[in-house]
Amino acid sequence: MNFKMKYLFSFLLSLTLMGCPSSLDEFLEAPLSSADIASGLKEALNLGTEEAVTFLSSQDGFYKSIYKIYLPEEARKVTNKLAVIPGFSNVEEVILQKINRAAEDAAKSVGPIFLNAIKSMSINDALGILMGDKNAATLYLQNSTYRTLYDEFQPIILASLNKYNAVEYWSDAVEKYNKIPLLADVNPRLDDYVVQEALKGLFSLIEKKELGIRTDINQRVTPLLQRVFKKQDDNNG
Repeated sequence: MNFKMKYLFSFLLSLTLMGCPSSLDEFLEAPLSSADIASGLKEALNLGTEEAVTFLSSQDGFYKSIYKIYLPEEARKVTNKLAVIPGFSNVEEVILQKINRAAEDAAKSVGPIFLNAIKSMSINDALGILMGDKNAATLYLQNSTYRTLYDEFQPIILASLNKYNAVEYWSDAVEKYNKIPLLADVNPRLDDYVVQEALKGLFSLIEKKELGIRTDINQRVTPLLQRVFKKQDDNNG
């Protein structure tokens, strides 16, 4: 089902549940129930996560976007070591490309995780989110899914890093670095760092999508979204 058909179906279903008001204007002005609010919030989250996942899981979604994952400053000790080995003169950019490609691949698998969290949202959750902060829906998803997402991303990214022995080199360099007195310790796990950066990018984009729906009526692409977020507008007005 394509994008337009999906939301046409959502609109027709909403009309059916509302007893088929005779016009779109009637539908938009009909009383808003708690169940309507929950359905609208779920629809908004589905839309935001679908767009974010589609973007980041495409080629260069991470690698050539503002969400590109860079190596931490201390990791240059690792890349400097490898750069003197024949065939590895461009190792830093090779590793950057690899970890960003791994993040793009990992992003393809997160849709069902988000869907389960969205389905489990209660009416009370939805009411709190609608009248909450402008990133309340994103925070709900982050709290509900972060651990599962981490577990999904980590093995994919770790396998990629291991192809270049990056994890071993990084751990050795950090172990020595952390022994230097008066310096703050750094994370010895490169895979942990990369996963955290990938998830930071993912939730940052979802938050951007949420803000768009909350503040721009043109991004409320279905009648149900228009009805639900009009309540937010009225409350804030």
